Amino acid sequence: MSADLVVDVSDGVAVLTLNRPEHLNAYTPEMGELLGRAYRDCDADDEVRAIVVTGAGRAFCAGADFGGGATPFESPGGDDGFTASPISPAAFELRKPVIAALNGHAVGIGLTIALQADIRIVAQDAKYGVVQVRRGVIPDCMAHWTLAQLTSLGVAADILLTGRTFAGSEAVTLGIASRALPAGQVLDHALETARDIAVNVAPMSAALCKRLLWDTAMHRYPPAQVAELETRLHRRVMGGADAREGVAAFLDRRPPRFTARLSREWTPLP
Repeated sequence: MSADLVVDVSDGVAVLTLNRPEHLNAYTPEMGELLGRAYRDCDADDEVRAIVVTGAGRAFCAGADFGGGATPFESPGGDDGFTASPISPAAFELRKPVIAALNGHAVGIGLTIALQADIRIVAQDAKYGVVQVRRGVIPDCMAHWTLAQLTSLGVAADILLTGRTFAGSEAVTLGIASRALPAGQVLDHALETARDIAVNVAPMSAALCKRLLWDTAMHRYPPAQVAELETRLHRRVMGGADAREGVAAFLDRRPPRFTARLSREWTPLP
C-alpha cells in the first residue's frame, strides 16, 4: 500500500504493520487512512481469515506525530471534516478477528487504535497509556466506549481521566490486554493465534460470532434478545456444510476444510 503501512497476506493471515520505525510509528492521517483501507480490503478478501496489526521496530505506535513543526491538535477552523475517530471502519466493525500485537510502546492514539481490536497481546515492559488529557485534548477512536466495554467504568475513568502510563503487565491486570509477554515474543504469539484461527475456525462462524458480540455491546441488547439472535444465527449454520465438516474433522482428527465464503454468502445480522 504505502511505506507507512506494510500489508502481508500469507496462509490466511493478514499482517498490517505500522511502518515508521524511525519515528516509533507515530500516527499520521495518511497512516490512519491506509489502515482503514487495509481493514476494508481484508474484510472483503475470502483468503484472509484473521488480521494482525503490529508495529515495525521497537514500538507499536508512540502516539500522534508532532514532527515537522505542526501539531495535530491545532484546529484549522471551520467545518473541515475533522473526526476524532479517523480509522474507518474500526476494527470491531469488521467480520474478521483482529489481533493487536503491541510489540512495544502504544501511547495516545497508538493505544486507542489497539483498543478497537478483538484481542490485544502486549509487551511486558513497554509503556501504554491514553494520555490525551495531559496534552489539552481528550481521548479519541471511541476510547470512552471501548475501554469501558473491555474493562469497567472505574478502570476506564482511572485510565482516561488521569492520562497515566502503565506497563504491559498492568494492562493485563486491568483487563485491557489478554496476555503480556517479552517484547520479542509478542508478534510470534499473535501470529500463532491468528494462524490457529485461520486453520481451525469456520469463517462464517467467526463472522457471526464477532458481529453478535460487538453488536450486543453497541446496541445493548438485553439477554432475551441475545438468546433470540443466537437461535436465529444457529439456524443459519446448523446442518450446513461447514457444520458437518467441523464435526467430521474433529472425529477424524484432521484440520477442517471449511467452504463457506463471506463474499458470496454473508447477510447482515437480523
